[in-house]
Amino acid sequence: MNPPSFADAQFDIVLRRQRTRPREGGGIKLTAIPSRFLNLSNQFEFAGWGTVSTIFLTREEQLKGEETLQKGQRGKVLGQFTASALAGNDVLGSVFYTLPAIVAVSGVYSPISLFIAAVMLFLWRPIMEELGSALPISGAPYTYLLNVTSKSLALVGAAILLLDFSSTAIVSAATAASYLAGEVTLPFPAFVVAILVLIVFTAVSLSGMKESARVAFAVLSLHVVTMLVLWTASAISWGRHGSQLLKDNWAAGQAGSSASIVHQIFNGICIGMLGLTGFECTPAYIASVKLGRYPLVLRNLHLCAIFLSSVTMVFLLANVPLDMIKGDANVLRDLAEKVAGKWLRVWTVIDAIVVLCGGVLTGILSACELIERLAHDRVLPKSFLKTMPVTGSPYVAVLAFVAFSGALYASAGASLSIVSKMFSLVWLSTMTLFPLAVLLLKFNRGRLPRQPKTGLTVVFVTLAICAAVFAGNVAIDPTTLGYFAAYLVAIIILFYATQNKGRFVRLMYWAYDQNVILHTWSWTRDWAERLTEVMMRMRRQPVCVLCKTDEINHLFQMVLYVRQNEETSNLKLVHFYDDDEGIPSEMEANWKILDEAFPEMTVDLIFVKAPFNPTTVAALAHRLDIPRSLMFMSCPGSDFPHSVADFGTRIISL
Repeated sequence: MNPPSFADAQFDIVLRRQRTRPREGGGIKLTAIPSRFLNLSNQFEFAGWGTVSTIFLTREEQLKGEETLQKGQRGKVLGQFTASALAGNDVLGSVFYTLPAIVAVSGVYSPISLFIAAVMLFLWRPIMEELGSALPISGAPYTYLLNVTSKSLALVGAAILLLDFSSTAIVSAATAASYLAGEVTLPFPAFVVAILVLIVFTAVSLSGMKESARVAFAVLSLHVVTMLVLWTASAISWGRHGSQLLKDNWAAGQAGSSASIVHQIFNGICIGMLGLTGFECTPAYIASVKLGRYPLVLRNLHLCAIFLSSVTMVFLLANVPLDMIKGDANVLRDLAEKVAGKWLRVWTVIDAIVVLCGGVLTGILSACELIERLAHDRVLPKSFLKTMPVTGSPYVAVLAFVAFSGALYASAGASLSIVSKMFSLVWLSTMTLFPLAVLLLKFNRGRLPRQPKTGLTVVFVTLAICAAVFAGNVAIDPTTLGYFAAYLVAIIILFYATQNKGRFVRLMYWAYDQNVILHTWSWTRDWAERLTEVMMRMRRQPVCVLCKTDEINHLFQMVLYVRQNEETSNLKLVHFYDDDEGIPSEMEANWKILDEAFPEMTVDLIFVKAPFNPTTVAALAHRLDIPRSLMFMSCPGSDFPHSVADFGTRIISL
């Protein structure tokens, strides 16, 4: 008989070590590798053995799961018009700060540039509809990236989003203040008005999502009526005075060559894209939109965006001299006075202030959805999830975001110009996240059910447009890149620090551990003990992986994802089963191998005797006291009978 091979011997060793493991747990995973900490034993570095157990969900826990799902369904309170209004105030209100900026670079070709910029959204709509169909979860596109790629890239997307929402609120508030300052003499600087606007709409947002949407709808209705009155008065004035002024403006603004014309139109498109801000906010609150309404919301916003800015720009050129248009930041005020007199001018200014304040509300509510998601994912503290008892509004998230926006505005020297420059690149970066997310979705989560499906040609064309327009904005004003990079890097560092809290605590303890002098002082020893307790507490926070198969390679990849993306040493592998299917034959044996392969992590195996559906997963989350956002699963296929949104879990593998 031949002696055993090396592979057979290694296998026998693994089996022997697993047989000697206490089934009920206990003991530590022995290793020859010493701890990096001189004053801590190897027991600190390595977790204990995992355990195997079976759970039978009680009736009470099942009812808790059903209650969780019903609460999610009750949260879908926005119809197509109220949902459109939340983002619509920003999309349609942008006309007040976009037109002066675009005339400065595109001149008489501004209507062409605005129309082309708005039409290009036809590329984004199917992309956003596909993402919304696959993952109808609030906090997008951060949540899109979180489910199709690594958490690190998702946090970069979250940083861009937070900067976008903050810029939306600041630019809207500051522009409203500038309109008011242009009409009346203020006893204080205009930035004080901007701060007051932020404070007032903080109070409005604390009234809850549904009430805020009603306020937004009322504001948008006023704006639509105002624009219709302004268009009617402009058309009547144009008909009365003829097209001579339009011809004079066209002649005065003509470029010297075809190349100059193309260049001006391209620059106008780059700036004109800023007039579409607010469109990117709709996925942030998609979980609050009634089923089937999301594509209608995108359609409503897009149709309004196509006609509003370009038609208004034509009326401007037909009724107001080009020099006056270029010389005043509040051009719609001038148009209103030219075509109807002071009464329409006052009405337009009031409308500008009100609708721009609605843009502040859009930024706050969208940011709150993102902040709540980050808190559920343990990027931000749980305190951000605290809500008001009556309205259910996340008051900590609201107040924190407004404080962040105020700090951002103050760091820019309360300058609307600086924030606006940064805003253009932030918005383009946000819109780039959508084609990037759908590309990763197709490659990494291709089996995920969704409708419609966008062709790769559309995705790559959209990415190319994003790159070209981004470069065009930088070429127009290179300082925009500096502002954008400075703020973005600062937020990414903040998110990285909050996501990797345990690493920073370990680094602090390591610095203490290496300095012998610090060990002689009692107060530093007490401080070190507290750091040790913090490290242990952070490591004990559990996460859960829902496993369908016992394939070792699949299980290994899922455990590796947790190790790379979450700070925990407490992982629970969960398999749902019933009498018909039973438990996969190699599940327990492969779990033992994984528990041995990751000594820094306790890997528990839990069998749940229940069908796998959203109710039982929510019930298990209640039983284990683990947020559903920290329960991970593989990508479902086309025959999967449930919606991913109902589970509330994260997809981490194909």
